[in-house]
Amino acid sequence: MAPNKKIAIGWFSFSCCEDSTIVFSELLNDHWKEWKELFDFRHVKVLKSNNIMDAFDIAFIEGAIASPEHVERIKDIRSRTKKLVAIGACAVTGLPAGQRNNFTKEQKERIAFLVERFGALPEVKTVAQVVQVDASVPGCPMDEKKFLEAVTALVTELRPELAQPSPAHA
Repeated sequence: MAPNKKIAIGWFSFSCCEDSTIVFSELLNDHWKEWKELFDFRHVKVLKSNNIMDAFDIAFIEGAIASPEHVERIKDIRSRTKKLVAIGACAVTGLPAGQRNNFTKEQKERIAFLVERFGALPEVKTVAQVVQVDASVPGCPMDEKKFLEAVTALVTELRPELAQPSPAHA
């Protein structure tokens, strides 16, 4: 990576309520000044409409993987990124988005037509069940402190010269 180049990030949502996206947006209120100098927000639909799908230094993945299309998309994102972070409970544990995985046989039979109609996977998967995950931030919504710690650790790893103590300690 060239000196002084910003860290390219993407934020992607799969099957979830997108509560961590809201927390991320709120964190921008406190960290925008430093993050706009640090990050190149390449693909963050909550921030902009002209998103670029190319290479990422860090991809943040919110939500569980619930369809074959999700599997293809997450594999594509993984192939484009250096570091992938699972964000929130659905991405990390598969729940609550994947609660149908724990249904009884009878409950699964009753919803089988919906699973088929919507082209869903037989079982909802965590991000780590589909691709390599470099870091995880638990919670529903995500734990802000753990998110800031993960961001600081990744910035320090990817671009030590850009790392500042303020994101995790603000």
